[in-house]
Amino acid sequence: MSSKNEVQQQLIDMSHWLGEECRELVILGEGNTSARIDDETFFVKASGTQLGTIKAAGLVEVRASKVLPMIGGPELTDDEIKANLRAAMVDPNGKLLPSIETVFHAYLLSIPGVNFVGHTHPVSVNSILCSKGWYDLTRGRLFPDEVVCCGIAPAHVEFADPGVILARRIKEVVEDYVREYGERPKAILVQNHGLIALGTTAKEVMSVTAMWDKTAKVLAGTFQFGGPNYMSEETVERIRTRPDEEQRKKLIESL
Repeated sequence: MSSKNEVQQQLIDMSHWLGEECRELVILGEGNTSARIDDETFFVKASGTQLGTIKAAGLVEVRASKVLPMIGGPELTDDEIKANLRAAMVDPNGKLLPSIETVFHAYLLSIPGVNFVGHTHPVSVNSILCSKGWYDLTRGRLFPDEVVCCGIAPAHVEFADPGVILARRIKEVVEDYVREYGERPKAILVQNHGLIALGTTAKEVMSVTAMWDKTAKVLAGTFQFGGPNYMSEETVERIRTRPDEEQRKKLIESL
């Protein structure tokens, strides 16, 4: 198991990769990232900091037990959410507040096997998520590596107010996804908002994000030649269960 300092450095490195301007995944203060420290606490990007330049001081250590009850609790005002997030900080004297999206990070990091989360607003992906056909366009799989890196399907979340309301909706959708597919999603697509990548490792989060960026670009490109030709459900299932592809997936996730 990685030490706290190792987790912090891995999160910083992952955040820098996601925040590189040339990737067009986020700009300015967009996006947020998190990493599980142990069963009790996790790091999350502070509100207003930038992924591409974030340092250790830009990460806030938060107690999961203080955040998770907000998902199932009563309706909260903006001021109450802010107060609850401050109360969840391990260092009560910290100057920076956790991201407003800390609530969904706390939930996703509570899922077995999820140690890192990266939420970005890729130009390529949002070009689709902000379209009228966003749901139907992203239901099919286009090529094998999309399945290997990103799983059998993404989870789809309709637009919701960022913060507690979005976290509640994400929890509902992920629980439905697990019941349908028998496993957690690797990617969550949020209408008119962005991409959330889940990973056992920081490398997996980067791989899922990079592959969804490619998928969105390929999907957009298909409309120059008649539109997308999605693989059949049988083909997707075959790729999902092939031993060599399973081994490749494990190698990607362990890097």
